[in-house]
Amino acid sequence: MRSFRIASCCLLIVASSSLAVSAADKLVGIHSAIAVSQSLPIIAREAGLFRKYNLDFDLVLMRSSSTATAALVGGDADVGLIGGIGIISAYVQGAQDFIFIGAVKNHLTHSIVARPDIKRPEDLKGKRIGVNRIGSNNHYFALQVLPRFGIDPAKDVIFRQTGGDAADVAALLNGSVDASAMLTYGQSAVAQGYHYLIYGPDMRIPYAAAAFVTRRSILAKRSQVIGQFMRAMAEASKVFHSDRETTFRILTKYLRINDRKILETTYGNEVKAMDPKLEMKPEALQAILDEVSITDARAKKVSVRQLTDRRYLDEMEKSGFFETLWGTKH
Repeated sequence: MRSFRIASCCLLIVASSSLAVSAADKLVGIHSAIAVSQSLPIIAREAGLFRKYNLDFDLVLMRSSSTATAALVGGDADVGLIGGIGIISAYVQGAQDFIFIGAVKNHLTHSIVARPDIKRPEDLKGKRIGVNRIGSNNHYFALQVLPRFGIDPAKDVIFRQTGGDAADVAALLNGSVDASAMLTYGQSAVAQGYHYLIYGPDMRIPYAAAAFVTRRSILAKRSQVIGQFMRAMAEASKVFHSDRETTFRILTKYLRINDRKILETTYGNEVKAMDPKLEMKPEALQAILDEVSITDARAKKVSVRQLTDRRYLDEMEKSGFFETLWGTKH
């Protein structure tokens, strides 16, 4: 009889453990690049923040805004941390279930990194420039900055798709491109003898470069779960901005950058551009609407207000969550 009671207790413990695991809310997220600005979900996972907010969170990498957008449309993911171009283009074309709920970075920080013999931006004429994909953030950056130096992106240069991330460095090293529009691994290329031809972080070109997006239909059914996710992201942002040693440890693994000086420079380029409280800047979204409107006039009829839902940002502000997290500094 005693052994039966012990066995029953063991079964209850196992059952209770199973219930605790199943009680966590399942959420699937997408990010579109291995980048500092898309590292908050990684930081949240490593810091145990998803457990804190009772989330069973899976993060999937899809290496462009357009493919990430397709996955969100198809219901393969619930939330994304991606560049805004794919989402806004889809919205303009009729996918108006999309909604932006926060942002990490509201302007571009890419640069053009080139061979040593290319001395001036004007020397890019006739050259091959690497981009992640046509339509990606770094392609958009190139389209915006090249005309400032008298270069017509449609006529004067040849864009080559590299696949992005560390592939940008490989494309430079193997000579398949002469220069590359780069983000995370620009400093890695500089360390190998290439140089910043056009340094983008100082230009502060408005653009929703890394934003949180979901669907209205998900908010209607799972508003509380998305709210838990946004609080986890807010706490991850605090870690990112205030605990450099923890952040560097996580970024070393995530970015596969083992050189501390390169990592510090890469982090330094991005941290100044990342909004601590996940604020969405209207001009960043408007910049994409303006770009889309060049080829699709329907974008002119879409307002930034239609694209955004501030419920989580406003709730964290009004409830005192941000004040508790940050104090009064931010």
